[in-house]
Amino acid sequence: MELTVVIFVILSIMGATMYFAGNIGEWNKGKKASSALREVFVAQRSYLADNPRQEVTLISGRDLIQYLPSGGSVLPGVEDLNGNTLSFDVTKSPPVLTESSGLVYDPSGSSTDSLWDVGE
Repeated sequence: MELTVVIFVILSIMGATMYFAGNIGEWNKGKKASSALREVFVAQRSYLADNPRQEVTLISGRDLIQYLPSGGSVLPGVEDLNGNTLSFDVTKSPPVLTESSGLVYDPSGSSTDSLWDVGE
């Protein structure tokens, strides 16, 4: 009887650990996406500072590459929770992540929480 209780407690702890580890992984992906979005947002603002007559709706990702703070030669790569590649919509300010269908991707449900978005 005592051994059964001990095994049950150990399995319960292992189950809880696995559950929280999965949530931490999702949170981490959201924070990385937010960091990439902030980098693109900085590039967008820098580009607009140098080109004040340019309309935001006419900006392309290519325009922003030389303004990336990281000095990268391409926009940062971002994946959704299922591993699908997301795109940056830089024709909005601040930029947003979009799925291949063009819909805004933000599974957190809030556009100001700094998960999958630029935040406030």
